[in-house]
Amino acid sequence: MSENPAAVDGSSGGTGATSDGTGDTGGPGEGSGGTSAPAEVIVEATGLTKQFDSGDPVIEDVDLTIHEGETTILVGPNGAGKTVLLCCLAGGLRPSAGTVEVFGRPPREAQSQFVFTLQDGLAVDELSGRENAAFYTRLHPAATDRWTEVADRLALDEAALDRRVGDYSGGMTRKLELAVTLSVDVPLYVLDEPTAALDPGAVERFHAILDELAAAERTVVATSHSPRDLRVADRLVFVGEDGLLADGSPETLRASVPLVVVVDDTRRVETPEGIVTDGRLFDTDSGRRGFLASDADRASVAAREDVVEVTDPTAADTFNYFVHLQTERDY
Repeated sequence: MSENPAAVDGSSGGTGATSDGTGDTGGPGEGSGGTSAPAEVIVEATGLTKQFDSGDPVIEDVDLTIHEGETTILVGPNGAGKTVLLCCLAGGLRPSAGTVEVFGRPPREAQSQFVFTLQDGLAVDELSGRENAAFYTRLHPAATDRWTEVADRLALDEAALDRRVGDYSGGMTRKLELAVTLSVDVPLYVLDEPTAALDPGAVERFHAILDELAAAERTVVATSHSPRDLRVADRLVFVGEDGLLADGSPETLRASVPLVVVVDDTRRVETPEGIVTDGRLFDTDSGRRGFLASDADRASVAAREDVVEVTDPTAADTFNYFVHLQTERDY
């Protein structure tokens, strides 16, 4: 069995995969002659639709292809259908229409080649952390005993492993679930909201593990509703009520976002008509920010007394733009 990089310290670095998953020069699939061959298709969904009872479809007519070595983050607000999509890709839900293949087979026939965990869907409250890990590592044929090393990397206190999980905080429970999941030695990891409830330090340590998996050409598909997870992605897929809103590398998508208007917090401007898209401002760690309206002049806006600056978008701006302002655009 090959060594799982999630359980050891190692150099980090992404694969550099582009939005079609084939990678840049030097990325996955590069041959000895210096030309880049298409990366292997790991997950392919075609016309995927999921509807419960007689309600409207949660996801409808989704086409999505995931290639080997990609770290793909499905991004969107709560209720957008990210988890339902992920469950269909992993075989946890049967599609109402369309097809899903994982390693060229129906997901349930490929379960030995991937690991899938739902947010708050693994740990048993009545068992200790150690008992939970012992139970779940017996269920997957590719499980290893390295979960304690991963738990240590995520700063889950060893003494806590002998306590009931029902007494854990949400962050501790998530660390245990990630430790068990990431210690499984498989080519594909399917993770639902892996950074939910984690403190910023734990998020950074988890991101470092994902970088190591990417360097080892493992494939990761994860959901998130947090801008902080955009940093670790090779590919972002924004999901909304209308389906897949945007799909591409973080750099490509950020380049398509308008310039950002940063407003003076002390003035508490509510709706700067005519200078930001839809008159909408977002409260962020970097101040109140909106997107420069298409018909606004940058120099004139920057000269306003209530404007701090007009600047390039950040990862958080990219998230707000696609999640909150582009729900009706057809990409």
